[in-house]
Amino acid sequence: THTRTRTRHLCAFRHLLSQIGVFSYYMVLWAEIIGATLGIPTVVMGLVFLAAGTSVPDLLSSMIVAQHGQGDMAVSSSIGSNIFDVLVGLPLPWMLYNMIKSKPVTVVSGTTLPLSIGMLMAMLVAVISTIAAMNWTMYKSMAYVMFAMYAVFLGVSLWTADWNCA
Repeated sequence: THTRTRTRHLCAFRHLLSQIGVFSYYMVLWAEIIGATLGIPTVVMGLVFLAAGTSVPDLLSSMIVAQHGQGDMAVSSSIGSNIFDVLVGLPLPWMLYNMIKSKPVTVVSGTTLPLSIGMLMAMLVAVISTIAAMNWTMYKSMAYVMFAMYAVFLGVSLWTADWNCA
């Protein structure tokens, strides 16, 4: 019946959410262990490996909708996901930590936050400018430009990371 099917779907959804939570916990734990073992700062592990690992679902969904000619949906999904990450994914765990431990969370341990925010804004302007320059149409050349921008972002991030605190 409809009620039984709905109950199964809710149970499956809860089970999948718990699996995502467990896998996310271990992904972060393993990134910390590997970073400490190899002498890679946690900021670099987060920027490179955790960011890539958590972006795989966005990549897959964007590929699927782009193959169906829905480029606007692919871009909107990516933007929406990142806004959600910043405005919900960051403050929610901080708030919970603060409520449980009764102390604030140190968000950034280094002095590179202004540079990171500046790079984020510059990349946003560069991406919008690139898309506008190509008449809001996605070409293969735009992918190369965006890969190059990501390489610049990674290069600057690696160059400015505090490698002494790994």
